[in-house]
Amino acid sequence: MPANFPQPAAHDAAPYDALLLYSFGGPNRPEDVVPFLRNVTAGKGIPDERLEEVGEHYYGFGGKSPINEQNLALKAALEAELAARGIELSVVWGNRNWAPYTNDAVDELEQLGAERAVALVTSAYASYSGCRQYREDLAVTLDKRGQLGADGSTGVQFDKVRPYFNHPGFVQANVDAVVEAYADLGTKGGSGTDAKLVFVTHSIPDTMEAASRISHATYSEQHLDLARVVAAQVAERVGHDVPWDLAYCSRSGPPSQPWLEPDVNDHLEALAADGLRNVVLSPIGFVSDHMEVAYDLDTEALATANDLGMVAVRAGTVGTREPFVRGLVDLVLERAALARGGDVTEATVGSLPALRSVCAPGCCLRRDGEPTGVPALCSTDLYS
Repeated sequence: MPANFPQPAAHDAAPYDALLLYSFGGPNRPEDVVPFLRNVTAGKGIPDERLEEVGEHYYGFGGKSPINEQNLALKAALEAELAARGIELSVVWGNRNWAPYTNDAVDELEQLGAERAVALVTSAYASYSGCRQYREDLAVTLDKRGQLGADGSTGVQFDKVRPYFNHPGFVQANVDAVVEAYADLGTKGGSGTDAKLVFVTHSIPDTMEAASRISHATYSEQHLDLARVVAAQVAERVGHDVPWDLAYCSRSGPPSQPWLEPDVNDHLEALAADGLRNVVLSPIGFVSDHMEVAYDLDTEALATANDLGMVAVRAGTVGTREPFVRGLVDLVLERAALARGGDVTEATVGSLPALRSVCAPGCCLRRDGEPTGVPALCSTDLYS
């Protein structure tokens, strides 16, 4: 891919007057950990004793998740990119599971006088947990505020940016990060020409995977399509073949419930048993180095690789890399043009088309064929 992929012409972001940077959230101090995990697991009946055990991951990092500071850095980077293009658009940050909560963000939008905002979720893929759950949380929040009508009308009106796993900016930022990791492997005594590239993403239940098929591709198929593109472009940059696999991390369900596999640690063991000694881990399922990356990969997976006698490095996430931030602003402008009824070519890389910014009925349910019974914004049907 060229270093500078084509950009849409800079123009006003109308009809939007604000951008909602919408994320997962995380604790800021040890006493936040269990209340935060209660929010994450609400309705599942998990006792605090079990949440304390799960919270050990956070306590090992001082009880503070890195995600909040990373979201603030992304917010600042988006504001800088918008300003550089002369685009006047307020950026507000909100989270599903910790402060600033969704309701806090809506408060801020109203204080700014925003009438129509576009939401940008910090998940690149379409699935229940990566898309619909955010749309549900926004709808429920507005309903509690008395601002959600049967026709989906609200105080502040919301649209969303489409899933962006196959947008050129996300792709280029991941390619750059993996190329850097191959160079880093050599400085650690490894061999890039003999290395396996292992892409890693968050596992989800098989039932959620089945329900994520939106017209074209399931959650795992979205990752596989991106992985093929990234590996091919990395091979061009490093000058040799780049064999690759897709593995998963962060499983949290009971053993009786099937989740997407293989787990990254199990996969490393299988690769070592086959004689592989050099590995690059690429966290393409994540946009920043938050807890799933800092613990599941940097702590657990790299320790597994070391125990197996492997030389392993972890590629960076897209974070605030320039191609990614530029691409996000391009996506906002693309969505604005669609909202204005313009004739828009949605930029993609790979074999899959651009996924919908206005979701279809039944899109990304928690389980295939089982409606959640919860309204969800940014869809052709609020209640399905």
